[in-house]
Amino acid sequence: MIKAYVVGISTHYENEDIEIRYRIYKDQELVCEKSIFQEFKKPLVVSHVALLTLLKELEKYTEYEITIVINDAALNEQIRGTSKTKNKDVLKMANIVREELNKFKGSVTVKDVSGNPAELMEWNDILQP
Repeated sequence: MIKAYVVGISTHYENEDIEIRYRIYKDQELVCEKSIFQEFKKPLVVSHVALLTLLKELEKYTEYEITIVINDAALNEQIRGTSKTKNKDVLKMANIVREELNKFKGSVTVKDVSGNPAELMEWNDILQP
């Protein structure tokens, strides 16, 4: 089983890089730990970009059941198609993320920990620099 933790960190200023951090565990053993800087993206889509970056890395593990742990209830709703947002950029990115997730043929589960304090603390500890 693969468990991956991901976060996209935007800046408060335009034209500054975003940071994407993720950790991938295979059977509770750390197999990948990365912190990547990418060009500026609108803050509304930074989480989407982070998730897409992680999905590219997870292509190596398609034979396993994969759980992706996020701390973003809005992203979780957008992936599931239950969001009521009208923002075109967000809707476009959510569609792209769903298409990428579909390539894994159901072996990927996205878990939002924003409502569970214990899991949120674990997510935060794992993704600390």
